[in-house]
Amino acid sequence: MAGIVVVFDFDKTIIDCDSDNWVVDGLGATDLFNQLLPTMPWNSLMDRMMKELHSQGKTIEDIVEVLKRTPIHPRIVPAIKAAHALGCDLRIVSDANLFFIETILKHLGLEEYFSEINTNPGYVDEEGRVRISPFCDFTNSPHGCSLCPPNMCKSVIIERIQASTEGRKRMIYLGDGVGDYCPSLKLKEGDFVMPRKNFPLFDKICQNPLALKAEIHEWTDGEELEHILLNLINTISIEENAAAQFITTDCKLQTISVSGHEAFPKALPVQQ
Repeated sequence: MAGIVVVFDFDKTIIDCDSDNWVVDGLGATDLFNQLLPTMPWNSLMDRMMKELHSQGKTIEDIVEVLKRTPIHPRIVPAIKAAHALGCDLRIVSDANLFFIETILKHLGLEEYFSEINTNPGYVDEEGRVRISPFCDFTNSPHGCSLCPPNMCKSVIIERIQASTEGRKRMIYLGDGVGDYCPSLKLKEGDFVMPRKNFPLFDKICQNPLALKAEIHEWTDGEELEHILLNLINTISIEENAAAQFITTDCKLQTISVSGHEAFPKALPVQQ
């Protein structure tokens, strides 16, 4: 199954909430967040919220405890572990931040299952405060995509993954948000997109499903995600094995055809 890359969004895909909102609400800073929301970009706002919480005496341990309570469907962890056990290359492409994602994955025992995490930088500085910055420096180096938020165009990441595999691997992309639409357009024939039903990505795809080359398989919760994802992996596996057997059989037939002629002795002239 080395020929499959499974790309997960994080918020409302792996977990059942927005991790930024979950932390802000869990630490009682919702009112300030809503007050500042219209005044600055999202990543700047989250960095500011971490500063405000730190000044109020909230510690890293407080943030971690809130993150440990993040809601997740009980079938998500088994689905990820099963896909990894089947040999899939699992990756995360998310507009959350690295500190939140890594903290949650560690709590769930999943930190070793993903080969890479592509997200907004998030770390703890020397003062013990979480710092959050944008994935893309949209002031000096904008990505130029009108479909995506200024801090991240997920298509840039998907195209890099595609280039690194030289098109030899098929991709399954799971997501829910508007930011997952642009990368869905970059998927190729033979790939699969799994939008969460009745979420923005699903609604956007439904407006013009023919715009996508990938096959569309919607899901509603973790149980459906697990069922559909593992079925797709199995389908790809069967197709790849059948193709490999066909190539092997074809090669054997050609070998038999050539070697067979060489194995027969030349005809001897008939003695008169």
